Amino acid sequence: MLTQINGLHHVTSLARDAKQNNAFFTERLGLRRVKKTVNFDRPDIYHLYYGDTTGSPGTVMTYFPSAERERRKPGTGEVAQTTFSVPAGAIGYWRQRLSEFGTDGLKEEFLFDEKRLLFCGPDGECFALVEVENNPRLGWTAQQVSADVALRGFHSVSLRLNEDRVTAELLTFMGYQKVKTEGRVTRFSIPDGNGAHLVDLETRPDFEPAVQGAGSVHHIAFSVDDRRKQLEVREALTDAGHQVTPVIDRDYFWAIYFRSAGGILFEIATNEPGFDRDEDITQLGEALKLPTQHEHLRAGLELSLPEI
Repeated sequence: MLTQINGLHHVTSLARDAKQNNAFFTERLGLRRVKKTVNFDRPDIYHLYYGDTTGSPGTVMTYFPSAERERRKPGTGEVAQTTFSVPAGAIGYWRQRLSEFGTDGLKEEFLFDEKRLLFCGPDGECFALVEVENNPRLGWTAQQVSADVALRGFHSVSLRLNEDRVTAELLTFMGYQKVKTEGRVTRFSIPDGNGAHLVDLETRPDFEPAVQGAGSVHHIAFSVDDRRKQLEVREALTDAGHQVTPVIDRDYFWAIYFRSAGGILFEIATNEPGFDRDEDITQLGEALKLPTQHEHLRAGLELSLPEI
């Protein structure tokens, strides 16, 4: 069993409209845009990052927006819901705020004795807020959302699967422990994790496979401290029979990828070097930052990428 993984690092999804996406996360949810860059593999579209003040691992939601995308078809083999942590007593504030913004899908429920507020993103993606007591993480509070209610990073992700046995075995190998089951949902947790260390597996053999599109989670990334620990994880995964990519430099972290048996793309990302490697901490997310290999495209990209 691995011990290097701390929990989630980031969640990356697909969207249609960059301006709408940016407004939803910065204005409606009060997150900070910590990086405005481009997709390394498709530099004609943005890669936008939203998180806390510094883009701490376990807080960052990222998006590839492209106007040409059709909306996803929900089903199995995908991340069905991304859940954020909020302070105890904050659900009432968020229900009113999201209602005033005309947010779709607002609904309160309890799962594993946790109070949660469900809602939809602009592309129909599924989110939830969960009240967590004594969460030491701090939120971003420069967008008219006060510290006592601000989002505190991820709480969990929920994977919807046709069957969960193989994915449960993978999570166990990665250092997660089974906590409990409620109905169709089984929760896994990393002991002493980073606050974003819960993964729920929802078993739905009655659903058709998902079709990826706008609103889909493209991949989920798990956090390790540094490159040494990442290489240890890569070697262990490879020895266990997983097809793992070489280490890829993503400027703000190093990444390796592999696909789970349930069809979901997993990434292992380093906490180093961080989002302030090329911008002062006070100016994160303001300027268009390009990977070195795409810097020669800057003039054209600044004209073609939509204003946000």
